[in-house]
Amino acid sequence: MAKIHPSAIVDSAAELHPSVEIGPFCVVGPGVKIGEGTKIGSHVVLTGNTTIGKNNTLYQFCSIGEAPQDLKYRGQPTRLEIGDGNQIREFATIHRGTEEGGGVTRIGSRCLLASNTHVAHDVHLGNGVVLASGAMLAGHVLVEDFVIFGGMAGIHQFARIGRHAFISGGSMVGMDVPPYCTASGYRAELAGLNTVGLQRHGFTEDQIRRVKRAYRILFRMKMGLREAISLVRAELSEDSNVEHMLRFIEGSQRGVTR
Repeated sequence: MAKIHPSAIVDSAAELHPSVEIGPFCVVGPGVKIGEGTKIGSHVVLTGNTTIGKNNTLYQFCSIGEAPQDLKYRGQPTRLEIGDGNQIREFATIHRGTEEGGGVTRIGSRCLLASNTHVAHDVHLGNGVVLASGAMLAGHVLVEDFVIFGGMAGIHQFARIGRHAFISGGSMVGMDVPPYCTASGYRAELAGLNTVGLQRHGFTEDQIRRVKRAYRILFRMKMGLREAISLVRAELSEDSNVEHMLRFIEGSQRGVTR
């Protein structure tokens, strides 16, 4: 049977794995499902149709699965899905999805959401993502795997952040940030490649060299983006990392940070 502090209020319809721990003064609503080994600190509120996977740690005063901050929301049955092995720190907030946005907010596995971070409705977060303290993601943001957000970074709604990107602290991102890149500035601009992150995740020197070559053609040569994409494909067509970068850019709806 789950270990529940006597002061916690847990709805009888909530589904808890027997190994779950619920701390003092928590509130757990009827639509909540919590997986094996997950620990909930004190004063945590879990509500809505919220599913939390295995071995997560939720620290005090975070709010998980509350209704989206969207004036169009009228109580439709939307949900929040959280994977395994995440750390969700003090005062973090994650809101469930909206009907217009597909109905689900999704957090991957092995992510760190530091104190005072915010993940809005319909955000999709990949695996291994880090949000430093105060970072905030507006609605409908798509974040691929292993992205790092510096403290107080802000991401505009519907923007996409490519895998292994690094967003510097205090940056305001209004357009898509391509994979492997570093973006920095009050109105964020590209500041090079996240080579340290690529090395830490096992990219070889040759792989990094090819990504660097693609970056230079796409963002540092004086040519149109379509022409640059064609040149990169002609030169580096067999590299899967480069191809992912090109497809990400081609799929942009908001425009690409440059």
